[in-house]
Amino acid sequence: MNSLESIEKIGIIAGGGQFPRLFAREVQKSGRQVVIIAHEGESSPELAEVADSLYWVKLGQLGKIVKYLRQESVTKAVLLGTISKTNIFKDVRPDLKGLSLWNKVDSRQDDALLRAVAAELEKEGITVAASTLYLEDILFPKGILTKTKPSSNQLEDIKFGWKIARETGALDIGQCVVVRNRTVLAVEAIEGTDAAIKRGGSLGKEKAVVIKVKKPNQDMRFDLPAVGLTTLDSMAEVKAGVLAVEAGHALLFDREKFITAANKAKITVIGIEELADGSLAY
Repeated sequence: MNSLESIEKIGIIAGGGQFPRLFAREVQKSGRQVVIIAHEGESSPELAEVADSLYWVKLGQLGKIVKYLRQESVTKAVLLGTISKTNIFKDVRPDLKGLSLWNKVDSRQDDALLRAVAAELEKEGITVAASTLYLEDILFPKGILTKTKPSSNQLEDIKFGWKIARETGALDIGQCVVVRNRTVLAVEAIEGTDAAIKRGGSLGKEKAVVIKVKKPNQDMRFDLPAVGLTTLDSMAEVKAGVLAVEAGHALLFDREKFITAANKAKITVIGIEELADGSLAY
């Protein structure tokens, strides 16, 4: 039985990007109402088109989020979309509940903050569901998606970079690394994937390999690795050659357009599965 079968309303705590909008459309197809809590300066105004109820908050206003969800009798919610990490230094306007949470967490990295937010919501009777609910078909597939295939050297770079990405993920630093000739060119940190690709790609000159994986203890409820057309734009700008993504544990937006754009840019795209023994398969 679907765990949401008896739920009439789904709450979406939305960041930026298209994920909240896609999710909202799928929820409405199931006959349920969508209550969206959007973040000023991050979320798209177009969310109004897919929301049965829409509320706007500033980054850090956890008390308002709880207030609006309870006001709408929402007991199940998802955390979707991106928040510009650099905004935590310049555009956070916490209310009392948000400030209390901020002061309690030991680490202010993505995973720690999101887990803390989820725990606070669940204390209020609001269960946080998996971000892929209703949208399993956007999980990154296994295999080579493009006409071009990775060379033997590029496959070695993927293996090398994979281990680095896992280690940085374990430290909750980032989910993406850029390598070439088994040398680390860039590690994603607070600047985000696209900026890391441009920084690393500019150092590698051409044919850099971009690897994006989940964190070792990834919470499937939020912050899954995601790639889309903007990822390819960043790679094309620096003439990066390969994008390797963890299959089944990352999101792929606009799949058909994405593959067409990758082929046009002559970028190899491959979905990798890590086996139980630590080896990689595609």
